[in-house]
Amino acid sequence: MNMNYLSVLAATASTAAADGTADEASAMGSILYMVFSLGLLVLVFYFCIIRPQKKKEKEQKAMKDSLQIGDEVTTIGGITGIVVRINRNPQNSHEDTIVIETGGDRNKVRVKMWAISENATQHDAVEEGVKKS
Repeated sequence: MNMNYLSVLAATASTAAADGTADEASAMGSILYMVFSLGLLVLVFYFCIIRPQKKKEKEQKAMKDSLQIGDEVTTIGGITGIVVRINRNPQNSHEDTIVIETGGDRNKVRVKMWAISENATQHDAVEEGVKKS
């Protein structure tokens, strides 16, 4: 009876060890799945949100750097006018200002460069270039 008890005990220990190995493999698989899922989520987040935003900021900066006197611009507040003067501050670009002339009374308004949202003259030049091609 003592031998049967030892053989049953040995068999139980070997199945417990096999189950422990299977549990460890399952845990490792779930960790790898979580890491892969998180990496995939970060990639989707980058390509859907971060990359387009950076592209838009780059286009806005290029538009503001290419402003010239005589361009028709629109501010983020909806004021439309023609650029009369551009004051650039080489030390701090947030202090750059622009003077636009609005309306029939030729009112002049000074706004910050960051407040310019659209350059209508620039868009017209691009459209003319496409029509000529």
